[in-house]
Amino acid sequence: MTHTEEKPYQCNKCDKSFSEINYRHLGTHTGKKPYQCNQCDKAFSQNSVLITHNRTHIGEKPYQCNQCDNTFSLNCNLIRHLRTHTGKKSYQCNQCDKAFSLNGYLIRHLRTHIGEKLYQCKQCDKASSLNNDLIRHQRAHTAVSTLLLSVSFLNMQ
Repeated sequence: MTHTEEKPYQCNKCDKSFSEINYRHLGTHTGKKPYQCNQCDKAFSQNSVLITHNRTHIGEKPYQCNQCDNTFSLNCNLIRHLRTHTGKKSYQCNQCDKAFSLNGYLIRHLRTHIGEKLYQCKQCDKASSLNNDLIRHQRAHTAVSTLLLSVSFLNMQ
């Protein structure tokens, strides 16, 4: 069952689902992080996560795409990358005709349909369901500030 997309076991602490009972995941909810990185201040609940994290410090990327030159520190990132070569989009929106290669992209897209706006501008009341939209919006504040400073500077001359 682990090779299907069916995930009947749901964590009772969060919304993650698994194809089999995942005791290791349950440990992430205790808050205990006994595995400390000796190169930065990060700590982890699992030794395997610390080992993977250490790759960021040494630049190790053992997973290579067999279709291009990209390499990855995590196998899951290689698997996600491989979808860019196939163009397969298995995750279909049930509200419109859009499809996505990753479930996370579909979940992010669904926010646009339900109006959930998680990202709030700190300079005005604008809120957005997508972080990229908020970043684009905040550039408008920066552009207006820059323009006002320029006009103010020109008026001083």
